[in-house]
Amino acid sequence: MLPDLPPPAGAYSPGVRTANGASLLFVSGQTPRDPATGQIVGTTFEEQTRYTLANLERVIRTGGATLADVVSVTVYLVDENDWGEFDRIYRTVFTPPYPTRAVVGASLRGILVEISAIAAVR
Repeated sequence: MLPDLPPPAGAYSPGVRTANGASLLFVSGQTPRDPATGQIVGTTFEEQTRYTLANLERVIRTGGATLADVVSVTVYLVDENDWGEFDRIYRTVFTPPYPTRAVVGASLRGILVEISAIAAVR
């Protein structure tokens, strides 16, 4: 934990600095869409969140990084009251030290969650 900063309320770090020589991979917002069919996967918040995180990881790996290389995550939720459940699921995918993170309420047109990220590619 960084000194003189309030502790995070969830699974995120107040700030992350990338190592010298790292390139940044910017991942567009991922959704619970099946890459083969384009169809939305899952009807519950948990199902859609897990599938969205899997899609995020797929893009990050394709870009030459891993989830451990993610330095920042932005999460869009249709219902801000899902924050606690999102944080619980997120902790099963990301481990300390966590990336920075912002969670925003949004109108997502038929889905419950969208996630974008920035990863450091070494």
